[in-house]
Amino acid sequence: MKKKSLCIDIYEVEDENELSPDDIKLIHLARKMTFNAYAPYSEFYVGSAILLENGEIVTGSNQENAAYPSGICAERVCVFSASSQYPNVKMKAIAVAARNPRESMNYPISPCGSCRQVLLEFEHKQKEPIKILLTGEYGKVFIITKAEDLTPISFSSDDLKRLLL
Repeated sequence: MKKKSLCIDIYEVEDENELSPDDIKLIHLARKMTFNAYAPYSEFYVGSAILLENGEIVTGSNQENAAYPSGICAERVCVFSASSQYPNVKMKAIAVAARNPRESMNYPISPCGSCRQVLLEFEHKQKEPIKILLTGEYGKVFIITKAEDLTPISFSSDDLKRLLL
């Protein structure tokens, strides 16, 4: 048996003013979008904002449903909306924020597995990294320089191509 280790770099800033103006704007929009979320069951309100290469920003929020599998996360709302509105424009960065009325969220949240897979898919499609900014209602921000780092052992279109050969 051979042991292999995986290592990713996550950058952390305590003060968002250490970030670029574009990153600060994305974080503020993601936090604002938590108020557009429909989350009556979990009360976990998530917002997201994507900066596109053409300078456009697309936003999204999570949308729950009493039939839980029918809901969708803020990240996927945002990515799918950006892809449908601007199909050939690359995604530079996405900010994701969360809010819960029962508990102050001053810590970064992380995308679920499905959202990680979707971010990875679009990163592979555009052949350029998508920077990910993670935060809560306020406080520190985690920065991941590429979606691939969130899904180090992943399934991609390359795997499908190998299966179809």
